[in-house]
Amino acid sequence: MEAIFWLSVAAIGYAYVGYPLLLLLLSRIRPKPVKSGHWTPSVTVIIAAYNEERDLAAKLENTLALDYPQTHLEIIVTSDCSTDRTDEIARSFASRGVRLHRQEERHGKTAAQNAAVTKARGEIIVFSDATTHYRPDVLRLMIPAFADKSVGCVTGRVIYQDDKDSSVGAGTQSYWNYEFFLKKHESAVCSLIGVCGCMYAVRASAYIPLYNEACSDFIIATTMVEQGLRAVYVPEAVCTEEPNRQAKKELAARVRIISQTFADLWRNRSVLNPFRSGFYAVQLWSHKLMRYLVPVFLIVIFIASALLATRNAFYAAVFVIQVAFYLAALVSWLLERAGVTFSLLALPQYFVITNLASLIAFVKFLTGERYTRWEPSRE
Repeated sequence: MEAIFWLSVAAIGYAYVGYPLLLLLLSRIRPKPVKSGHWTPSVTVIIAAYNEERDLAAKLENTLALDYPQTHLEIIVTSDCSTDRTDEIARSFASRGVRLHRQEERHGKTAAQNAAVTKARGEIIVFSDATTHYRPDVLRLMIPAFADKSVGCVTGRVIYQDDKDSSVGAGTQSYWNYEFFLKKHESAVCSLIGVCGCMYAVRASAYIPLYNEACSDFIIATTMVEQGLRAVYVPEAVCTEEPNRQAKKELAARVRIISQTFADLWRNRSVLNPFRSGFYAVQLWSHKLMRYLVPVFLIVIFIASALLATRNAFYAAVFVIQVAFYLAALVSWLLERAGVTFSLLALPQYFVITNLASLIAFVKFLTGERYTRWEPSRE
């Protein structure tokens, strides 16, 4: 029982600490810098939208204000059979060069993006969400990386702005700060294993249409690696988003994303072979699979420490700490429902949300449940 306990502790330690330290070390001793250069190719910004009447006009104004030559910039709104004023708003910008593509049938975000790419004229395709606001210089910062012929995809950094200071919003910000640390060093060592779905650019000649149920911001990196290209991170290119502020909405979003990722990993499981994919496979095992198995290790640690607590004060203390941690997450959730924010409890709550989502998503994957259509979550 003690051996099982410590093996589970070691597994979690590797997932959260060991792997980041490995990346940090490798990025220092064998970095793969991007050979950026001045280049002004034609760019198509594709904005995926489903019932985005609240945010689309502001998003289009934001995109039209980007610091990039207008003669080299094309904007396409790809509407996945929206039933509100989304299409009407997109058409109202036609005189300013915005084009609308409306799907004839609703097949989901990835299908809508695929269809828009076939109509795009740009050498570089930028994928965006309707709720994301770009800083004016994002294209100027991302595009130079494509001067490096080994680069097929580029992403930037998302800053989550929560004007209501919710506990879920605070947890989201902390989670993504950690994720962006990993992205920085994965990019420096090999390639990203996933990009920010609300802001990433792809070399048009390297874009391969994705299957409808794909988690596009994850699997796009794999399609690059399979072509001998890299997906890289440019932290200076910044966009802003609003996070979910309710635990149930964040949980639902995490379950959907992780379920799609499980399906993508299974469908593309050959890339998990390090003899075929090299260090990229190690990244997938470490960053995705080991992380998604953390809730299993947590359950094992909880049960093992409970059984060992009667025989050893150390294990009793570990068990009590775990109970206190999970109670803190529960209290944070109850306070949220009461409209009260207590920032000190944000991390326990978000940690539980992400790991519960992994557990639920794994069950959904095993039972064959898949996600194709996307339902944007709005406050």
